Amino acid sequence: MKIGNRFVDLPIIQGGMAVSVSTAELSCAVANEGGIGVIGATGLSLEEVKRQLQEARAMTKGILGLNIMVAARNFKDVVYESLRQKVDVIIAGAGFSKDVFGICREWKTPLITMVSSVKVAKLAERLGAAAVIVEGRDAGGHLGTEEKTEDLLPAICEAVSIPVIAAGGFIDGQGISRVMELGAAGVQMGTRFLLSSECTVHDNFKELLMKSKISDLVRILSPVGLPANAIKTPLVEKLLAGDESIRPENCRGCLKRCSGSFCILDALLRARNGDYERGLFFTGSNFPAIKKIMSVKEIIGNLLEEAKSCMAGTTKPSPNS
Repeated sequence: MKIGNRFVDLPIIQGGMAVSVSTAELSCAVANEGGIGVIGATGLSLEEVKRQLQEARAMTKGILGLNIMVAARNFKDVVYESLRQKVDVIIAGAGFSKDVFGICREWKTPLITMVSSVKVAKLAERLGAAAVIVEGRDAGGHLGTEEKTEDLLPAICEAVSIPVIAAGGFIDGQGISRVMELGAAGVQMGTRFLLSSECTVHDNFKELLMKSKISDLVRILSPVGLPANAIKTPLVEKLLAGDESIRPENCRGCLKRCSGSFCILDALLRARNGDYERGLFFTGSNFPAIKKIMSVKEIIGNLLEEAKSCMAGTTKPSPNS
């Protein structure tokens, strides 16, 4: 897979999960296996972004990306800091910024944007995106559409000439095989790598996903103004009930726009640290099919083996589930 002037051995991008879920350890493990390892910068200070990227670069010679929400107030500052740290790829989601195209062009660094329609994909290509990530309703975190990725893909692949990456609920080689047959150049996977031994979230987070059922997954409206998929927890139940007690007493102004329904930064940090009562646990919708926590090396090896067997017409049960 070619992203701008970067050649990627494997057509796999690790999702840049925010607030210290996708950190240096996880991103390096993916990069070392030939995919694009991504640090989630949203929720980090500039100093933390710098430290994460420096730690990651010291551990890998592979391709490192940085994911940042356009909705974050420090969006541009984070982009500039990551470019100074010589990140290989910038991934921008949860909004659309025209300014970042010029910045990345000036620094000769490929930019990938998240899209959910033909119109936005064509605009991204025209402005200079090196690739687009099509993320459907089955993804974890913030969503830009109610359509499934596989329903969106064919039209977007036909509309643009840059690589199209599929994202949203993909956990196995069968999914990779399907979307590549639809024209995708690769996949982005978040939840499958969250449930890896290299992901440094608290064990409570991983155990919650392993024990939960699909009926525990609900759609919420994030303070960012976008819907999101999350596990039903006491915090989420209060949010769905309109409980005013979860509104923040103080605001750090981390978002350009915020509804103030609750502090998403605090809630995601609590989830990362294993606080079931007060945490917000984002996840892709196919999490129940993941039955094992494995190393990134094992996960990627199994993904490739299964994808190859699917393409050869000799599908086997997924070794990832």
